[in-house]
Amino acid sequence: MDTSVRSIKKFARIGGVFYLMIIIAGIFGELFVRGKMVVHDDPFATATNIMASPFLWRIGIAGDLLQHIFDLPVMLLFYVLLKPVNKNLALLALLFTMVQTAVLVATTLNLFTPLFLTENSNYLKAFDSHQLQVLSYIYIRADANGFGIGLLFFGFVLITNGYLVRRSDYMPKLLGLLMQIAGICYLVNSFALILDPRIANRLFPFILFPAFITELSLCFWLIGKGVYSEEWESKVNPS
Repeated sequence: MDTSVRSIKKFARIGGVFYLMIIIAGIFGELFVRGKMVVHDDPFATATNIMASPFLWRIGIAGDLLQHIFDLPVMLLFYVLLKPVNKNLALLALLFTMVQTAVLVATTLNLFTPLFLTENSNYLKAFDSHQLQVLSYIYIRADANGFGIGLLFFGFVLITNGYLVRRSDYMPKLLGLLMQIAGICYLVNSFALILDPRIANRLFPFILFPAFITELSLCFWLIGKGVYSEEWESKVNPS
């Protein structure tokens, strides 16, 4: 096997490890931090939980930011991996990912505000405790909606990259199809959140199960296999 094939397989496996860390960090933040501390439609209970465990809340923020840092090597991986199929579409997917990550980093800033509003600081005495709790909860909801907007762009990433995977011949066509289905699920979830949150509440979390299974399968494929060697070589160096 020549050096370029060995290099791309190693690169794919490293990218798969970063992808897996993104998934783990995301699960931790949603299930074990916000899932336990945010009480739906109850600003008082939510604020109480944050005041009781502010460090855990900060760990959740740090985990979210690590996800977005890990996005950078993963987006580079997919561009390098898929540009032999169609360089312009691979670049388009890269640009979608850059916007997605920028939006997600920006919306994560909302999660600092509940910490500020639940501090025992003199300047907060201008508000009563109920107002502070409600404001804190509003910023948490703003983060959730901002996350949905970020995933809107990620939906287009998966649809585009899924098409390239299907055309690549060096990755499974079924995996590419699943990526496109997952992308559509993200789009449906995000547009529902924007247009009618009641519909989004009915769809969530079931609408994202296909996306979770697909992304987990994708990262394990990258770690375990990377690419089909001969097909990759023939695509990069056509005779």
